[in-house]
Amino acid sequence: MDSMITAAALSLAHGDPLGALSRVALRDDAPALALRGIAMAQLGDLPRARQLVRRAARAFGAKEAVARARCQLAEAEIALAVRDLDACTTLLADARRTLEDHGDRANAAHARYLDIRHLLLTGRLDDAEQGLAALDPAGMPRALRAAHELTTAGIAMRRMRAHAAREALARADAHARAAGIAALGAEIEWAARLLDAPAARLVTPDGQRDVLLDEVERLMSSTALVVDGCLHAVHHLATSIPLARRPVLFALVRTLAEAWPQDAARDTLILAAFRIRHPDETHRARLRVEMGRLRTVLRGAAGVRATLRGFQLIPRDGDQVAVLVRPVDDDHAPVLALLADGEAWSSSALALALGTSQRTIQRSLEALAASGKIQGYGQGRARRWSMLPLPGFATNLLLPTALGVP
Repeated sequence: MDSMITAAALSLAHGDPLGALSRVALRDDAPALALRGIAMAQLGDLPRARQLVRRAARAFGAKEAVARARCQLAEAEIALAVRDLDACTTLLADARRTLEDHGDRANAAHARYLDIRHLLLTGRLDDAEQGLAALDPAGMPRALRAAHELTTAGIAMRRMRAHAAREALARADAHARAAGIAALGAEIEWAARLLDAPAARLVTPDGQRDVLLDEVERLMSSTALVVDGCLHAVHHLATSIPLARRPVLFALVRTLAEAWPQDAARDTLILAAFRIRHPDETHRARLRVEMGRLRTVLRGAAGVRATLRGFQLIPRDGDQVAVLVRPVDDDHAPVLALLADGEAWSSSALALALGTSQRTIQRSLEALAASGKIQGYGQGRARRWSMLPLPGFATNLLLPTALGVP
């Protein structure tokens, strides 16, 4: 490797893409193409960066397997940035296998961190946590150690562990400063700002107010019965009852919790659960059946008592009841939460991340575009959607999570 390639690589390692380009901008050999691609990615021209690293991979050929795998890794990172999630998965699997087989420990670890970020983005928190636990950052370059802590903080925020997230971000900031990479420091700073923004709205008998993730964490560890309208679950002590796949039961328990300590009228419950404004005896019979199912699901955490007017939620041991709702009152909040990262998403990538059909996502995108909240550009399969970050709100509790079956 000649001196100009070495100097350009060192410039990129220290976050100086312009310095790297000044050395290799006019060269078309494989190493120069790879470095130019990475430099363009750092400057934000991702389509051009993707073209360059692809050309570099072809130029290296099959005989230079490690260099080719590093180009695939760079392309996978770009694919993740442009939210081409399918391509990212394929490229990462191939690159990681080659790098591990040839003993490139640092780049293989980087591939694993990208894979964990992909899992986190698509809501597979358990898989992301297991993958992160299998990685030992000791001895890794400072940039990778910062990435490890940043990923740790991301998982902690999604798990509603604000204290652990703050500690991880402090460690990440220390590693980023030692590495001297400004872009990494900016990413950590952005993540830290989310912890100081309202994460949810708390509804209690005393009224409603915005709460930070720290207060959400304290609420979850208290003795209160928490009806979580962000993740569609009921929490009590160490017990979590997922109801995302049972929307009728969740609508009922949320309506009961919002009315607590009073009871909720039967007609109000029917409207919330079945969307029927003028109920008859068949709907009231159906309500009784669903209430029986709700009693079974909540057993051990709370009870449901019939009253003359309707039904009343009875928390265990007289504990308090609280309801967490999304900070953004919008039916399309999960789509907004993903778009709030400022990246351009395709409808297929949004469908993959949210675990729903592409047609459902397209309807949400059309509704959001009509209301002026997002913008689309491009045509056909090249169409992308984006928006500015939601001002003043943290979106962690809006993001998708792999659904459990109660």
